[in-house]
Amino acid sequence: MSKMRVVVLAGSIGAAVVAAMLAKGVIGKKAAAPAPQIISKVETTDVLVAARDIQTGEKLAAGSLIWKSWPKDNVLDPMITKDEMPDAEEKYAETRAFVPMFEGEVINDKKVVKPGDGGFISAILPKGMRAISVAVSLRSSAGGFILPNDRVDVILTKKLPGQGQLVRSETVITNVRVLAMDQVFKKVQEGDEVSMKELETATLELHPEQAEILAKVESEGELALSLRSIAETDSKSLEEGPVLAEKYRSNGATKTTDTLFIRAGIETYATNR
Repeated sequence: MSKMRVVVLAGSIGAAVVAAMLAKGVIGKKAAAPAPQIISKVETTDVLVAARDIQTGEKLAAGSLIWKSWPKDNVLDPMITKDEMPDAEEKYAETRAFVPMFEGEVINDKKVVKPGDGGFISAILPKGMRAISVAVSLRSSAGGFILPNDRVDVILTKKLPGQGQLVRSETVITNVRVLAMDQVFKKVQEGDEVSMKELETATLELHPEQAEILAKVESEGELALSLRSIAETDSKSLEEGPVLAEKYRSNGATKTTDTLFIRAGIETYATNR
């Protein structure tokens, strides 16, 4: 073999070795480790929020409220926390929204009304309806077993003018929702009878013109509440709401039909109103 070929072969081998070493150095080189990130852990607590959109007057029943993680440093006094009130979902189940609330909005006492609080009745009244209270007793309210949200018929009983002890009873309004009854139930021990205080008023939900008529007829006699069956409380009756008796549907005024009686030369009138 000539010297030239030996030199060329040796140079080729050397170049190949150098290239292999360079390739190995590049391929085997490790990527630079990323700079460590400093993460500051935020301490949180659970606060009560709306689980969905809630309208004014709507009851905060089961499923309306949930707990949501909240930074402790951002918790304000009105907020309701799970640490301080773990049973808040149950305690607020009977409250109603005083203002509209959106999903995820924090709940506090300024946004709700509780039974017995001022403004509770106005919060549960549908738009366009009125609340009116009438005098009742245990005898005239199904023995005191009529409760809020029951449906009743309102019956008027009055004496007939000039007819001595003769009385007349008639239904004035049907399908009326009861908003409140001033009664208190108390069960002392299991198996004891339920006691209640004497009834004085019932608060009913009516249209404005119906409230006017009821206020007028109440002065003419005694009102009684007739409890309706729950089987009659379907979607149609709920939509229909309270209904005036036919004789009272004259532009908010009652229709009258007077009958003249003459006894011993004395004229008296009896009305069927």
